[in-house]
Amino acid sequence: MQQLIVQKFGGTSVGSGERIAAVAGIIKKESEVNSVVVVVSAMAGETDRLIELSKQFGDNQNKREFDALISTGEKVSASLLAMALNSLGLKAKSYTAAQVSLKTTSNFSKAMILDIDKAKMEEILADDSIPIITGFQGITETGEVTTLGRGGSDTTAVAIAASIKANRCDIYTDVDGVYTTDPRIVPNAKKLDAISMEGMLELAGQGAKVIQIRAVEFANKFKVPVRVLSSFSPGTGLSLIHI
Repeated sequence: MQQLIVQKFGGTSVGSGERIAAVAGIIKKESEVNSVVVVVSAMAGETDRLIELSKQFGDNQNKREFDALISTGEKVSASLLAMALNSLGLKAKSYTAAQVSLKTTSNFSKAMILDIDKAKMEEILADDSIPIITGFQGITETGEVTTLGRGGSDTTAVAIAASIKANRCDIYTDVDGVYTTDPRIVPNAKKLDAISMEGMLELAGQGAKVIQIRAVEFANKFKVPVRVLSSFSPGTGLSLIHI
């Protein structure tokens, strides 16, 4: 039976044309058996580059313009990924958070998601194409662009999964699951086969960077099953179990 899956790809996963092509292959394989909605981060290093550009004009930038600037990175990766999927013969379209009416508070650079237009999402899904949605950003009721803070694309993905009642949300990173500590720093870190939402919240609260803490809170509140997988190597990933 076909399921509805949200796939989120982080900055390292879409960090180059080669990586975007690999991600397109992952999406194509999933789309052969399930309906897929994709959320992307900016290409690795792009947000930092944009922040550095803004510093040319001082360290205390206008918050509205700062968010308008740093939200552009996700638009690039979303469009490139849609092009990559189109080149594989798949129908895919990129969408900004504004186009899916992802409404947030007006706290620039640390906005909170308030609502996602379900009717708009249903319209997009009925188009029979793979939507590639920009993570990390939203719009206020008055149409101002906001960003959700570092790691905000995770929150976008889980919020969309909750809104469309997806069967699960797959978070793709450069590690193949959740470890007791960062395996890129500690080679003998132990991979966890499963973890409760409470355990994941504790890890996130201690600074674990696998999933943003607000994304875990969203998943816990709306009972969204989440898996962590690597876009660099095959693996079963890890399921975050609701208790």
